[in-house]
Amino acid sequence: MPCNYRDGDFYDEKSAEHAINFIENYCSHVKAASGRFIMEDWQKDDIIRPLFGWKREDGLRKYRTCYIEIPRKNGKSSLTAAIALYMLTGLNERGAEIISAAGDSAQAAIVFDVASGMVQQSKTLTKACKIYRNKITFRNSFYKSISSEAKTKHGFNCSGVVFDELHTQPNRELWDVLTTSVGSRKEPLIIALTTAGHDTASICYEQHVYAKGVLAGSIDDPTYLPVIYAADPDDPWDDEEIWKKANPGYGTICNRDYFIDQRNKAKANPSNINTFKRLNLNIWTGAHDAWISDEEFMKGASPLPPDSVLEKLPCYGGLDLASTRDLTAFAMVWYDEDRYYLKVHQFVNSEAVENRSSSGGVDYTNFERDGDLTITDGNVTDYDFVKQYIVEAHHRYNLLAVGYDRKFSTYITPQLEDEGVPMYPFGQGFYDMSYPTKQMEMAIVAGRLFHGGNRCLRWQFSCVILSRDPADNIKVTKNKNKAGQMVDGVVASIMAFGEMLKDTERNDSLEIFTL
Repeated sequence: MPCNYRDGDFYDEKSAEHAINFIENYCSHVKAASGRFIMEDWQKDDIIRPLFGWKREDGLRKYRTCYIEIPRKNGKSSLTAAIALYMLTGLNERGAEIISAAGDSAQAAIVFDVASGMVQQSKTLTKACKIYRNKITFRNSFYKSISSEAKTKHGFNCSGVVFDELHTQPNRELWDVLTTSVGSRKEPLIIALTTAGHDTASICYEQHVYAKGVLAGSIDDPTYLPVIYAADPDDPWDDEEIWKKANPGYGTICNRDYFIDQRNKAKANPSNINTFKRLNLNIWTGAHDAWISDEEFMKGASPLPPDSVLEKLPCYGGLDLASTRDLTAFAMVWYDEDRYYLKVHQFVNSEAVENRSSSGGVDYTNFERDGDLTITDGNVTDYDFVKQYIVEAHHRYNLLAVGYDRKFSTYITPQLEDEGVPMYPFGQGFYDMSYPTKQMEMAIVAGRLFHGGNRCLRWQFSCVILSRDPADNIKVTKNKNKAGQMVDGVVASIMAFGEMLKDTERNDSLEIFTL
């Protein structure tokens, strides 16, 4: 029985099997696998048969929109391409316009290239169709692949629309344009195939919520077919039984070795756990992820070596300069074979300390007593103290590079350069911060980064959440929903770590241990 059954609905087995026979006889695998595209039972029973078999009382197809949410590596690209070709050539609709849409040109090219390969590997389709750079024609019909980057999105009269990876759409514009372009067609069909995303303000999440409502019966829409394969948010993410639950192609299309490899990477690099959940278990996750646990951070609480040892090791710095109320942080990292030593000292003005104490926040005077913080008089952090501390560190240690945030650096950076400190600007975006953040995270989790139990830094690590871009690059940010959160020492540490990692580009003879 289909979702939202209505009196008069009936199942047309001939139409359903026609779609299956077309795909399995004329479509083929064009990537890792080879040969005819023989669909698995779940592809036929959950998607193809309902879509093309169920009819309304008037004989037209029942479903006009199908939302398919499924984890990666379950053959979405091949299924997307096969459905597009069937709508183009198998339904005998005159003047059919099939649009395959994606979030960007690279994603759009993936499905189109698969469809082109299917045509090229079929003698029948090769004779019937012509392939152009981004279009396949059949008689007076066409299949075209576009992305949200396309300059011209209007003017279509679509009979079929296939959205690939709907969660990558930057906004709802393309969805609205294409889904409203089917109004003059008797049997339009809109299909969205996607993996779970993390943006709850997106058009994909809107469809996800709608699909869940139809499945639950709280939304009555007889034209909408929801198909969702996913684990539950509370399921143990590293359990193979949960992998099977969420992935209908587990063990056939997607193999066990892939999951084991991805699980091991996520365990070694905890910032990837949410990525594993989202891409491989189809669980919607937040755009911001928790980062290092206190237990993991405290693996490195052993005392640092004495200066007599550190003075002989390569040293790299990171400087995160503050606005009036924030902390200024200077971090130094040393490496010795497979160990890293991290020292972070921070600066804050006395008015900020008083304001924070009176509001019930963290007591900075405790950090000062520990020797990890300097409180300067007044309502602005005294950069002369900061400069003097860095200059002394430069004279004492083998300080090879200091990365700094350009913001607020106009005053202090030229003075440090005049003192001979090697200063390098360090970008604060995803591109520059992601790699050193991941590398430092792995060092912490592996118990290879030692910080002496710095309490101020420990507190700031508890304030960190990760911000993640669509390409899964990461950077740290503070939880803006909680007042008084600070992450300056963490940011300075990442810049110091980044300068260490980049130093091989400045000195070819220098070998740096990488994880």
